[in-house]
Amino acid sequence: MQHQPQLGLEICVAERPRVLQSARIGLLMNRASVDRDLRLACDVLHNAYPGQIAALFTPQHGLWGDAQANMIETDHGWHAGLDVPIYSLYSESRRPSPKMLAGLDCLVIDLQDVGTRVYTFVWTMLECLHACAEANVSVLVLDRLNPIGGRIVEGPLLEDAYRSFVGGAPIPMRHGLTMGELALLLQSELQIDVSLEIIPVRGWSPDDTFDSLRRHWLLPSPNLPTAQSAMVYPGQVLLEGTNLSEGRGTTTPFEIVGAPFVDPDTLIQALDDIDLPGVHFLPLSFRPTFDKWADQLCGGISIHITDPQQFRSLKTSIAILSMIQHHWPDAFRWLGPPYEYETQKPPIDIIHGSSRLRLGLNHDHTIDDLAELDVTSWNQRTHKFQLYDPKEDRFRG
Repeated sequence: MQHQPQLGLEICVAERPRVLQSARIGLLMNRASVDRDLRLACDVLHNAYPGQIAALFTPQHGLWGDAQANMIETDHGWHAGLDVPIYSLYSESRRPSPKMLAGLDCLVIDLQDVGTRVYTFVWTMLECLHACAEANVSVLVLDRLNPIGGRIVEGPLLEDAYRSFVGGAPIPMRHGLTMGELALLLQSELQIDVSLEIIPVRGWSPDDTFDSLRRHWLLPSPNLPTAQSAMVYPGQVLLEGTNLSEGRGTTTPFEIVGAPFVDPDTLIQALDDIDLPGVHFLPLSFRPTFDKWADQLCGGISIHITDPQQFRSLKTSIAILSMIQHHWPDAFRWLGPPYEYETQKPPIDIIHGSSRLRLGLNHDHTIDDLAELDVTSWNQRTHKFQLYDPKEDRFRG
């Protein structure tokens, strides 16, 4: 039976935390930051704390989610209704400047994460933790659920040499945590001296995915239009490091893969020989309107999740990459930099978190090896930061 959890935003206005009393508030949000009645967080908080919001901050893609990915920056602006500045944290800087934070008492963070390490909202939050520590501004995270659930995790951990704005700490690709839990983890492990408070979600279990809840999905970024696209994203984001289309420029981004040189039937037959539970592939032809292979007919496949509990996005996408590289080695290629402000390392290394996928695919590493995570270690490392059903074995691989 579907149910509707109570979000941090909703609890914040009902119970009025002490940190916001008489505070000048900065709010980091975007269009997906809404309550159960689809009211924007800035309007909800303005009604609850009239005259206290002094500035809005926005992550990648901007307040309204109109900007595309990979260094497509957004400008600062002005919110006419609230009569406050809108500061872009995906512009000339990814960290709030002292001037932006001047006069604020508390920065409220209310963003819908999607449960994947390379999604930049977590790293915008990390930059805010650092900046607020330096400016002596408190941070209040209004937590939201992890839309792809909080049980299943997939590796690998990011290696330190591959830190970037799509990976600022050694966490797995599919981490299983919420923004609030990640904030606690990052504050502790990176020793950030900031006053941090989390308002957890009530009524959410890590067993719940977004599709199991009575909530409207508002796309947090332009190319994650559905909860299904978020579910495949931990693996399909790897395609950004290749010349394969991940479906940008179509109506189903990340739920498809292809290129002009891919034969759908050959690819599906190869994938059928691999044990990939919880997923079914269909042959596909598509023509992207922008991005890779724009206006060119691509052959490929569509990805259909048949069992979310069995489906493993990272393993599935690595298998797809492996089969395409094996069958079309002369046409497939890894893309070169820049990628998300990294100008030296190959994008696939930044995304995967090491060079192992690029160097080991179809060579000395198996598909399982390239998607592997030490789940026991991740459980132990995160246990004290878990806000939802905390136990040593919360996660499974």
